[in-house]
Amino acid sequence: MCFSTQAQQTDFVDFKKANALLGINPNNSSIGGKVWYVLDVIKETDSIYIDAVNMDIKNVEIRYENSNTQDLDFYYDNKRLWLIHDFKKNKKYTVYFDYEVIPKKALYFVERESTHQIWTQGQGKYTSNWLPSIDDMNEKMIFNISLTFNEDYKVISNGLQTANIPLPGMVKWHFQMQKPMSSYLVALAIGKYDKKELTSKSGIPIELYYYPEDSSKVEPTYRYTKQMFDFLEEEIGVPYPWQNYKQVPVKDFLYSGMENTSLTIFSDDFMIDETAFIDKNYVNVNAHELAHQWFGDLVTETEGKHHWLQEGFATYYALLAERDIFGDDYYYWRLYEYALELLAQEQAGQNTPLMDPKASSATFYKKGAWLLHMLRDKVGDEAFKKAVKSYLQKYKFKNVKTNYFIQEIEDTSGISLTKFVDDWLLSDTLLYNEMETHLSTVSNAVNGYLKIDCEGYSSKCSEYLTSYLFDESKVKVIEQMPNKIQSKDFKNSIKVRQAIAQNVTKIPLELKAQYESLLNDKSYLTIEAALYHLWLNFPKERKKYLDKTKDIIGFNNKNIKTLWLVLALNTQGYRDQEKQFYYNELVDYTSSKNGFQLRQNTFSYLNSINAFNETALTNLINASKHHNWRFKSFARDLLKSLSENEKYKKIITNLQSKDK
Repeated sequence: MCFSTQAQQTDFVDFKKANALLGINPNNSSIGGKVWYVLDVIKETDSIYIDAVNMDIKNVEIRYENSNTQDLDFYYDNKRLWLIHDFKKNKKYTVYFDYEVIPKKALYFVERESTHQIWTQGQGKYTSNWLPSIDDMNEKMIFNISLTFNEDYKVISNGLQTANIPLPGMVKWHFQMQKPMSSYLVALAIGKYDKKELTSKSGIPIELYYYPEDSSKVEPTYRYTKQMFDFLEEEIGVPYPWQNYKQVPVKDFLYSGMENTSLTIFSDDFMIDETAFIDKNYVNVNAHELAHQWFGDLVTETEGKHHWLQEGFATYYALLAERDIFGDDYYYWRLYEYALELLAQEQAGQNTPLMDPKASSATFYKKGAWLLHMLRDKVGDEAFKKAVKSYLQKYKFKNVKTNYFIQEIEDTSGISLTKFVDDWLLSDTLLYNEMETHLSTVSNAVNGYLKIDCEGYSSKCSEYLTSYLFDESKVKVIEQMPNKIQSKDFKNSIKVRQAIAQNVTKIPLELKAQYESLLNDKSYLTIEAALYHLWLNFPKERKKYLDKTKDIIGFNNKNIKTLWLVLALNTQGYRDQEKQFYYNELVDYTSSKNGFQLRQNTFSYLNSINAFNETALTNLINASKHHNWRFKSFARDLLKSLSENEKYKKIITNLQSKDK
């Protein structure tokens, strides 16, 4: 009998532990080694499977309790390894085999600063592309990873590093978990890293990794990490469930971050300096992935329709952690932004119930967070926190459904939630009016924002900008009356001044001096917008603006530097002898040695000035095969557009034929 004809494998077998002794060859992008699994048989069966995609598998063996190891019959269909044996009920087995694979996904080999960087992204069910495992997230086991790699690199994986054994030119790293987890949360990160170590109030070691050259970015990037960790432990009421916590940035990551058990991997685009913190920081992503260590890692959904139990909770608790740092106005404003995003989705006809497994990220994340906020408001803090604590303790290291949590809330509060569930979980209708009314009641900042209407200008609107209004309200005023800005309005916060830079595109001569002062702000977005608008408005002073900003780089995508290069190339009489160098620098930013954010930014600029050369087009063709699907989609769309341009059509065709 083939096991696939039976019910869920978890009804027949319980995988208890997975051990892997691995090696990686970055030269051919392969990984392999020996793995062994300890499992308990629940019901008698003649076959058990392990998910393993396109692998070379050999030396399959089995050991029954204390018996000797023996060869094991198996069948492999390039997706699953079927272990053929007379598995007896209530018996423990250990199965062993060797494997090697060049993964097509989930394990990524990238080049950074002429060095190797390797990282994983399992995302639901893809770990079996690089490590034989169980795709079903309902199967949880303890994973212990050992990996040998070049001695010049750091290897980071889940759990506690128990040893690193020097070998000739190599190091064997050992990592050990104590508690079970789903396979999609197994992770590796390898690269040139240093680390900063913290300890939480409860004694949990926290390791914050960074590139050696980024030591000055550690504080602004990881700002508030300990505060958020301590806050979440206290707010959730359940101790952090793993031995330690690590965070590591990687190049060209697929998402903002991923909450692998005890090891968050995140995009190195969030490694920022002090100036960038105002415009773009890691705080929310940091808090979100940390919250997942409880909601997603400790308790895990049984299937997709319960995905909000992971993303909604992580979004909500991340917002609570930010509230602890930035205050109530920030918290309610973010909820308002979430509501607007959900409203736009509804107006586009894309709404689904929260429990639809195909719901959008906005629904799972933002509506899920709103549900929890409104639920807490309905039942009260005490009942809500008691229910969350009971829910996590009762189902720790297990898989959960939505009704498990709802039952806990009803039990602790004594309130029937039938209508609430219908409205918030089962209906595709967004209760936007209820959300807005609620915010107007609990938040003076949001209430004030909603009341402002300066589409029709009045002297009262002008007074708003010099009042003590919430910054977002002032931004709204600027957006509604950009042509009415006065000199006194520049005496405002960085955020409000940024709104002036972005919205006042026609600069009156009487505001020129104040507008020029924006180039001194500690905000890369402000400087970028101000430089561009000043360059457009005052052609005779372009050289002055370029000289003032020539050494400013900006974010990791070099937003100011790339703009500067484009403006310099298009400024007549400005350093003409260096313009070829400027153009070459711009083209060089399209190379695969750079992060995709910089490459995408540069491709967009080259497109805007119609200045692709053969090197840039070659790099664009390369980008159209990138592992990051958003960047790949951007590159393919741009390549298609350029292929319709007579200037580039023949060149692209020739380059693509050579690339095949």
